[in-house]
Amino acid sequence: MAEVIAQEKQGGSKQRKKMIRVDMTPMVDLGFLLITFFMFTTNFTKPNVMDLGLPAKDPNPDLTHPPVIKPLNQITFILGKDNRVFYHQSFKEELNMSNLKETDFSGINITKIISKAYNNAPEKENFTIIIEPTDDANYKNFVDILDNIAISKKERYGVTDIKPWEKKVYDELTK
Repeated sequence: MAEVIAQEKQGGSKQRKKMIRVDMTPMVDLGFLLITFFMFTTNFTKPNVMDLGLPAKDPNPDLTHPPVIKPLNQITFILGKDNRVFYHQSFKEELNMSNLKETDFSGINITKIISKAYNNAPEKENFTIIIEPTDDANYKNFVDILDNIAISKKERYGVTDIKPWEKKVYDELTK
C-alpha cells in the first residue's frame, strides 16, 4: 500500500512543519500487475476473413490485345439497391431488359445460377464470374455474393464497375 512519510523540517521559526511525501511505488506495481493479468486472461477475437484468389501478375502483358471472355464463359452479377441482384450472360449489343434477369440473395438461387452457367460454358477452364456493384449496393450484399462464389468453388472471378451500357438497362429495369 502507499506509505505516507512525514519528515520534520527544521527551521528558524518556533512552529515545526511536517513535509508529507506519499510513496506511490507499490501502487504502480499493483497497476502493472492488473494490466498484465487482464492482458493474459482476455480472449482476443480472431477476424473473419475470406481468401481472395487473385491471379498472378503476367510478366509480359499484351496491352494491345487484352483477353476477351466470351459471354457463355462468364456470368455477370449486378448488385443494385434494395438488396436486388441482376445477372446476365450477354454482349453489349445483345443486352436488353429481357436478358437482364433478377434473383434474390438466397444462397440456393445464386449457387444454382452459377452452376448452370458453368455447365453451359464451352470452355470451363475460362469460366469467370464478374461482380459489378452499383453505387446503391451495400457491403452485406457484396459479401453475400462472395460467399456464394466460395460455396460454388469457382476460383475465377472479378470485381469491376458497372459498364455504361449495363447501367442503362439496369436503370430502365429499376424505375
